[in-house]
Amino acid sequence: MTIIQKLIRHIRLLEIVGDLIRVRAEGVAFGDIAVVENIDGECSLAKVVDLDRDIVSLQVFSGGKGLSTDAKVNFLGRPLDVVYSDNILGRVFRGSGEPIDGGPALPTDPRIPVGGPTVNPVMRVMPSRMIETQVPMIDLFNCLVESQKIPIFSIAGEPFNELLARIGFQANADVVVFGGMGLIFDDYHFFRTAFEEHGVFHRTVMFVNQASDPLVERLLVPDMALAVAEKMAVEDNKRVLVLLTDMTAFADAMKELGVAQERIPAVRGHMGDLYTQLASRYEKACDFKGAGSVTILSVTTMPGDDVTHPVPDNTGYITEGQFYLHDGFIDPFGSLSRLKQHVVGKATREDHGQIMNTMIRFYSGAVEAKKKQAMAFELSLFDEKLLKYGHLFRERFMDTRVSLPVIEALDLCWLTLAECFEPKELLMKQNLIDTYYPKAALSKAEPQDAADKAA
Repeated sequence: MTIIQKLIRHIRLLEIVGDLIRVRAEGVAFGDIAVVENIDGECSLAKVVDLDRDIVSLQVFSGGKGLSTDAKVNFLGRPLDVVYSDNILGRVFRGSGEPIDGGPALPTDPRIPVGGPTVNPVMRVMPSRMIETQVPMIDLFNCLVESQKIPIFSIAGEPFNELLARIGFQANADVVVFGGMGLIFDDYHFFRTAFEEHGVFHRTVMFVNQASDPLVERLLVPDMALAVAEKMAVEDNKRVLVLLTDMTAFADAMKELGVAQERIPAVRGHMGDLYTQLASRYEKACDFKGAGSVTILSVTTMPGDDVTHPVPDNTGYITEGQFYLHDGFIDPFGSLSRLKQHVVGKATREDHGQIMNTMIRFYSGAVEAKKKQAMAFELSLFDEKLLKYGHLFRERFMDTRVSLPVIEALDLCWLTLAECFEPKELLMKQNLIDTYYPKAALSKAEPQDAADKAA
């Protein structure tokens, strides 16, 4: 008799609580997969989510509706795994790992375990390469760096899915791994169509849990996506970009599971291990020594636009910055990339650092000038320049629909500054002004300087 055969047991259910069932068993490990066979012969997968001596709690993938206490549980003696081969590129899977795109089954392809440990810090490389997204507010002001983990903080109704999809098909990554949690069908269809229309679907893998799918699959989607991404980075030397939406739906699913397990919540209904659960996923982001990299860009919706909510609050401690999406714009003041100093002016052009600081400094002045105008204060000539600049900055850079390569975006920054300010007002290094300030604008500014001196 093999080890697997010894681990298979036929056990009657002790209790059914929602999608959670409890049985009495021994020799079972946390995270093991089991097959639940109902009295009508219908079978469903389940995952061990809690152990209390010999009482085993399992989350049923298809839900507990219709289950009888006379159902039987067959433990398979192994954790959940997912298909991994070249054949998964261009495919869509559900949270249980089964294809849902109508393509061929993959029964003979090799499988890899899901939810392994994070990478040894010794095997990590200091981030030094930029992922160009062609979104100016990211590439210019808060660069996305390889191996970074960073969320998009937003609220319901904002175009965060549109932004995430654009980054997915515009970013210079080798492979895109998408993980959708609790998506309505329209959102799932939008992502798939966007990747297909922009010609990146052949190098994309999608793991999708729709709102109508079982709750437990929502918890498995990030683990499956990250397991595949890590394997591609380590074995195939790929630069992998992982897109996850929405991590708040993931956290809410954990909260529901905790309630079913009768655990005592910590803050606003969330369990005390929320930080650990989020960190164990985000820390999969890594630039592997001698191999590829995994970069994680996620969406975290803030209930009530409250950044102190447990999910965004814990996420902020784990990740390396955030992009704030407000009113369809990426907010330049709330957004932050803690790794941008590794690439600004090094992986990009020499003027990047000065342009970044100058543009934000002037936009801050434009916001203040806008307040003065709203309160009917008298505006100076320089205030008028700031107001003009603020309008151009929002239109040319802040709008998430704008798409520009980073060099073109830097040139547009200089053009925008030249349209609003004279060279002496920029307070930038003279050698950069001499090199990059538009020559036509510079020639117009010189007579004005001479007139000022004569006056």
